Amino acid sequence: MRVLHIGKYFPPFAGGMEYFLGDLLPALRAQGVAVAALVHSDGGPTQGPEPTHGDPIPVYRAPCLGRLLYAPISPAFPIWLNRLIRDFRPDLLHLHLPNTSAFAALALPSARRIPWVVHWHSDVVTSDIDRRLALAYRLYRPFEQALLARARAVIATSPDYLESSAALRPWHDRCHVIPLGLNAERIPHPDRDALAQAERLWAEPGTRILAVGRLTYYKGHEVLIDAAARLPGSRILIVGTGDLRDRLTAKIAALGLEQRVTLTGFQPDAVLQALMASCDLLCLPSLERTEAFGLVQLEAMRFGKPVVVSDIPGSGTGWVVREAGNGLLTAPGEPAQLAERIGRIQSSAQLRQELGTSGRRALAERFGIEAISSATADLYRQIQSGA
Repeated sequence: MRVLHIGKYFPPFAGGMEYFLGDLLPALRAQGVAVAALVHSDGGPTQGPEPTHGDPIPVYRAPCLGRLLYAPISPAFPIWLNRLIRDFRPDLLHLHLPNTSAFAALALPSARRIPWVVHWHSDVVTSDIDRRLALAYRLYRPFEQALLARARAVIATSPDYLESSAALRPWHDRCHVIPLGLNAERIPHPDRDALAQAERLWAEPGTRILAVGRLTYYKGHEVLIDAAARLPGSRILIVGTGDLRDRLTAKIAALGLEQRVTLTGFQPDAVLQALMASCDLLCLPSLERTEAFGLVQLEAMRFGKPVVVSDIPGSGTGWVVREAGNGLLTAPGEPAQLAERIGRIQSSAQLRQELGTSGRRALAERFGIEAISSATADLYRQIQSGA
């Protein structure tokens, strides 16, 4: 079986959707599925638009002119897709959404002749915070629905997200829940140099609280900073880059938290893993359903770290915690409650140990990439057999 994946970006581009795709493709190959991927060039230090000779997973990167409202702009993407269908000869297209470039499949006869699986990573949420998205979604929705109408199957990443998604409601009969997964072997225990760099970043004493994610409208970092003012024994690092950096920096200064809350900016994988290994807990304080799953929770499981996570209505973030038993849930946008949940873990070494152990077990039994790739390959075979 030959499957061509259509995604936004691919590692080393940093993002949950990208890391998952980077783990999934080799795992599918181990399941006996021949895979390739077409994504966008991110302008970073990639291997170039064409895979290098001998790459076990061929990844093609179409030229990209930039981004508009978080969407890559790539006029050449349909040309690349048509060429890859001709050259790779896939039996199936696996489309990872949201991704405006995936709409090229609607216009290409070569693509329409092949069965599709749509991987629904998240809705395009008509945000109460970033209101530009409501207008953009009016233009996006007809293409989204046309894509879903032609799909043989749709993968949702949690039952909670599936039930709350208005976009998926007409297509429930073809939806399958397969959660995101993680290849724990991709994340080795950090070496001495990385741990030393992590120690320099922590610098100040206190319970070590880590947050990882783009500094953008739905991630809730402002709520975490407000909570920090109620947690005098805490040391908080927020890892990531984004358009809210100046606003968050000003908020930290206004609250007098410069010694306890630090925006570290981008950190390479080795240092990020060292920070995860050396923290006391991970916090995911996101505000909206744009945060559909929170893959970083699985990375915390890898290191046996407890989490405090926003229980966003209709999102999979809370579902993961309830399934794994790896942390405490808090209402989104409530700094007092967030501080209380963090304080509960902060004050109990036994609770930290119990939650961390539950997370390790859940990763091994439920969220490992082997189980996820096996379920995905089974779905491919069902489609191929016409079941």
